[in-house]
Amino acid sequence: MDIVSLARFQFAMTTVYHFFFVPFSIGTAFAIAIMETIYVRTKNEVYKKMARYWGNIFLLSFAVGVVTGLIQEFQFGMNWSDYSRFMGDIFGAPLAFEALLAFFMESTFIGLWTFTWNKVKPGVHALFIWMTSIGSMISALWILTANSFMQNPVGYTIKDGRAEMTDFFALLKNPQLFFEYGHVIGAALMMGGVIVAGLTGFQLLRAKKQPVSDETKHIYKTSMRFGMWVSLIFAVLTIAVGHAQMQYLIKEQPMKFAATEAIYKNTKDPAGLALVGVADQKNHELKGSIEIPGMLSFMSYNKFSGSLTGMDEVNKDLTKKYGKYIAGEKMNYYPPVNTLFWSFRIMVGVGMWVALVSIVALFLTRKGKETLYEHKWMLWVVALTTFLPFIGNTVGWFVTEFGRYPWTVYGLFTIKQSVSPTVSVASLLTSNIVYFVLFTALAIVMIGLVIKELHKDPANIENPQLLEKFMDPFDKGAF
Repeated sequence: MDIVSLARFQFAMTTVYHFFFVPFSIGTAFAIAIMETIYVRTKNEVYKKMARYWGNIFLLSFAVGVVTGLIQEFQFGMNWSDYSRFMGDIFGAPLAFEALLAFFMESTFIGLWTFTWNKVKPGVHALFIWMTSIGSMISALWILTANSFMQNPVGYTIKDGRAEMTDFFALLKNPQLFFEYGHVIGAALMMGGVIVAGLTGFQLLRAKKQPVSDETKHIYKTSMRFGMWVSLIFAVLTIAVGHAQMQYLIKEQPMKFAATEAIYKNTKDPAGLALVGVADQKNHELKGSIEIPGMLSFMSYNKFSGSLTGMDEVNKDLTKKYGKYIAGEKMNYYPPVNTLFWSFRIMVGVGMWVALVSIVALFLTRKGKETLYEHKWMLWVVALTTFLPFIGNTVGWFVTEFGRYPWTVYGLFTIKQSVSPTVSVASLLTSNIVYFVLFTALAIVMIGLVIKELHKDPANIENPQLLEKFMDPFDKGAF
């Protein structure tokens, strides 16, 4: 174990934990905003009760997301201080906007929304959750603005060994940001739909053993179809944006693209798409592959012709451009190919599976049909799909971050250059263990609280149950 590996593992671990809850919160907030808007427009009490019921789940994910995010940010100073010195002038601006503008907006309106049920007009209350949802998406915009610079540096100059911003708006016009933001937000909104439908599946399975009222069952069924519609719409959008992003990477990050397809040598024309295989990273070949002839050319160029550049040639180009050595370290520009190859396929598989399950579930629950609700195995399929977006989002970030190897800032600053010079193996090992235990305990508590909230009857929710033990600051008894 060395310092770089431990620092990378710690950042990866905390990022994965944090990113479990970021799309969870963004997606559920958006779904709840739509539910409450439908209630305002139609006066259908079912959607009001749905908004309250799923609102408790959203509040839990938001709280855990804040805690894990704070711990993640500390690492820039502790483990990656040289990176912070190099990138501080650029990285600091979007992070400041995220905290002072987006997060404050999100936090303010989530409080107003939580404590003003039946105290303000329904339309005003719905506005509160919409502002919360918009705030969460703006927050993601600023974070991804910083990350997009790391993928494709723009609007900067190098001065005294540091990157300094020369054009703030160039960061916002970064083509990488357009694709990255669309893909991440689409996946988050898809996840919101899957959470609603999937957890409803568990509740309908539970209802088969513990009968519930007709009203409760109607709320569950409405939640199921609502969740599936949201899932389907944004699964299709996410796949479309992801497809456009991969075409963009062919030119801008050819090594990342070639690694996701495990292409070592320049392909034939047309190029076949490998569905499965194992990359032999020593001999630079893909073994055991099953290919669809011509499909990779079609997906890359929208036509059944055209070849793709392999990693071997890209590596030569990068070596020529950046050199065999950077800061005294011999460079290897090959990313972890098997990780990228399989992460990409799992990510795509999750999106396609969610779209398929959504279509089938909507068909089986169309007007006058109860087919989905009558078969346990079908409900189990929907219920277990709940966990797939967590996996899909995680491996999607693997593709984004591992594909940039060996850089923290593409073409400017390497991973080894970024690590703090004063951290030790002992301190990193200790903090890794502490964070792992802490986050695991937090996850267990989170799961327990979600189960507790799910077991409450959505038909009888009159107050925000998650906060029922706390004093409402708008309650007259509080003044």
